[in-house]
Amino acid sequence: QVQLEESGGGLVQAGGSLRLSCAASERTFNRYMMAWFRQAPGKERKFVAAIRWITTSYEDSVKGRFTISRDNAKNTVSLQMNSLKPEDTAIYYCAATADASRDFSKGINYDYWGQGTQVTVSS
Repeated sequence: QVQLEESGGGLVQAGGSLRLSCAASERTFNRYMMAWFRQAPGKERKFVAAIRWITTSYEDSVKGRFTISRDNAKNTVSLQMNSLKPEDTAIYYCAATADASRDFSKGINYDYWGQGTQVTVSS
């Protein structure tokens, strides 16, 4: 059982930055596909970004503003969020799967989830 724990959420003004981190308990972390999803109030959970080996993928609305990265030595994955907008307000979830062949954008393809961290962007 892989445990994921997010940190780094908070309140920021529009145009500001936040960095989210996700710590994983799995020793073979480097083999896992990792992703960030978010869920805004009253809306479905949506894909934000994923990293598979060294390949990264992003949802269109965050391209050029968000960067996903991983540190395999520390078993962590991060999401650097710049130029934040009020519409980025959501609970952000870290997700992991050992099967990197799956569609990275589908939440159903991830086996492990963190508890989520709130990001609020004020206008």
